[in-house]
Amino acid sequence: MIVLPEAFVRVTVDREGPAGSAWLATLPATVRELAERWDCTPDGDPLYGGVGIVVPVQRKTTEPAVLKVSFPHPENRFEPDALSAWGGRGAVRLHERDDDRFAMLLERAHPTTLAQAAEGDEVATIAGSISRRLAVPAPAGLPRLQDRAAAWEEQLLRDAQDFPDALQSRMVQAATATVRELAHHQPDTLIHGDLNARNILAATRESWLAADPKGWAGDRAYDCGTLTKSRSVVFAEQRDLAKGIHRTLDAFTSAAELDRERARRWAQLGAVQAAYGGRRRGFRRGRHGSERARLIALVDELARILTDL
Repeated sequence: MIVLPEAFVRVTVDREGPAGSAWLATLPATVRELAERWDCTPDGDPLYGGVGIVVPVQRKTTEPAVLKVSFPHPENRFEPDALSAWGGRGAVRLHERDDDRFAMLLERAHPTTLAQAAEGDEVATIAGSISRRLAVPAPAGLPRLQDRAAAWEEQLLRDAQDFPDALQSRMVQAATATVRELAHHQPDTLIHGDLNARNILAATRESWLAADPKGWAGDRAYDCGTLTKSRSVVFAEQRDLAKGIHRTLDAFTSAAELDRERARRWAQLGAVQAAYGGRRRGFRRGRHGSERARLIALVDELARILTDL
């Protein structure tokens, strides 16, 4: 029987409450049953991400793989659809799936992430190249980002009313304009949806492979905003936030073959949404106290920089 990492248990219960505790109680048995069904044997200590556990396994074909089981959340539902559509093109391969249990058997990559192995412009260049390779027609049935546009605008208006002194009005106006001008009509292109450097893994078949996609259809420039926001923590620690953001936009859009201004606007919208979301709910890496306050200050500054570019 697998032993669940204590940190994963703690974070899951903190985020999901009693539902998380109930899911964790059944998780070891779920992993055992799936391993038996898919003819594989545990082959190392479990790893974990934000919402799921990853168990290294050895398939009967002697091929190394991983068994991933995620907490049953609607935003995790389309991950196997995205991986299936890519078929290993720039992303880990999908071998088996159990949608009812939010479980998959996947190609095994290395545990080293792009965030750990690369620095500076190289991170954005590799992520941009991955984004370009993942750009394929979205399968039918995937959620469309454009369907969220009306809710995004309503939320921005509500946030501005509830937190009137949080952000300058020009920052909120710029984010609202992006929703109105870019979000309502988007291409049916499959995008990752959470393309940060921790979701790009070193691999053997290719140098780098994407993992943990949301599986949305929309504007590829949206993914630049996700990367920019995640990189801002690194740049802030290096006391180089503005310059780092400039260079990230340049490197990502060049490698991804995207319009820089369009990517900047998506990134600015994401930063404004994060600034308000942090005030309402906290952040994954800082839900309370001084860390939450530090991250709110960071995304506020990120939103200002992206508005002024």
